[in-house]
Amino acid sequence: MSKNLSVVITGAGGFIGGHLVNHFRRMGVKNIRAADIKPLDEWYQVFRDVENFAGPIRGDCRDFKVCRKLCDGADEVYQLAADMGGMGFIENNKALCMLSVLTNTHMLLAAQEAGVGRFFYASSACVYNAEKQKNPNITALREADAYPGLPEDGYGWEKLFSERMCRHFREDFGIRTRVARFHNVYGPNGTWEGGREKAPAAICRKVIAAVVSGKHEIEIWGDGTQTRSFMYIDDCVRGINLITHSDILEPINLGSSELVSINQLVDIAEDIAGVKLKRHYKLDAPRGVAGRNSDNTKIVGYLKWEPDTRLRVGMEKTYRWIYDEFTAKYNAKTAHLSSVSTFTKGSHPIPGDGFNPESKFMDTWTQGIPAGYGERAPAKKAAKGKKPAKAAAKGKAKKGAKPARKAARR
Repeated sequence: MSKNLSVVITGAGGFIGGHLVNHFRRMGVKNIRAADIKPLDEWYQVFRDVENFAGPIRGDCRDFKVCRKLCDGADEVYQLAADMGGMGFIENNKALCMLSVLTNTHMLLAAQEAGVGRFFYASSACVYNAEKQKNPNITALREADAYPGLPEDGYGWEKLFSERMCRHFREDFGIRTRVARFHNVYGPNGTWEGGREKAPAAICRKVIAAVVSGKHEIEIWGDGTQTRSFMYIDDCVRGINLITHSDILEPINLGSSELVSINQLVDIAEDIAGVKLKRHYKLDAPRGVAGRNSDNTKIVGYLKWEPDTRLRVGMEKTYRWIYDEFTAKYNAKTAHLSSVSTFTKGSHPIPGDGFNPESKFMDTWTQGIPAGYGERAPAKKAAKGKKPAKAAAKGKAKKGAKPARKAARR
């Protein structure tokens, strides 16, 4: 990769995005634009030597204007921005997950308009047909198993749709899109509490809380027999780079093929901590499909490589990092507070959505519409006694008027 490339990474304040920004920094890439809807002080990793677009005004990629600014003059785009989390989040916030289609659509539109050379899209193993994932002793999922479509409700459907968008933008407009289906990425510098964390981080946190509090018990979602594969972050970043600069046109698995049950994952965390815990199984908790694993035949065929960090090795690094974060925030008396989720069913969208104070600075209901859209349509006369629609769309309501969002929701 040339050091003179202009690279855009969306979702840069998140777990994978932060590691990807650092990867390009280490490679010596000079022009990096990092964008995330979260304020800069909420990013997992912040690098001051890159151009950071943070917060709901500059970093909300649902807004086409933001996407255009990011893509202008860019050579490569890495589209990782999405509203997502672990099973507790995606099973209870399906509409919110579906809204990520705005981000993917507008980033593709902006990249195509700007003549971006390569566009990487982060898809998910949640696109796979649920009928093929009912047995914990699952046969590893092949790329073809995404069809006929029956993906994870909400989150998986949005990912599958966006995969197709990438394909058709490549076919119709010539933009070199590449798609990887992530299988449960984990590692340091990521979400470990609050409700959005994935299973490895959640298990580490729960084991650490038991150690710190002295209450040697752990709650496990489901019966613990559900199986998964987990990919360490370093393998994920390397895979992104290899796939983006390859000739692979089809969506491809990017995940470890080391299959473990959730009970085995707890075993590993207990072994790292040097403790044995009494297990309580919460059978009514979100647990996802019964089994999911990555068939790496195609990625090995294409790249002569596959993610190979052993789970025990990656979990130890992850556990040590979360332990430091946990003990800096909690003690024996407050350890139980780490299990409190800030996201429940029907969570409000993140900043910039109209529910938050920052939204008063935004055209909340027009932010997702490309500039100039509909200009050729004949102007409609406003009904007697009513304000023109254009004025309302620009949010120029008089003081005391109801917000446009509330009106639009009726």
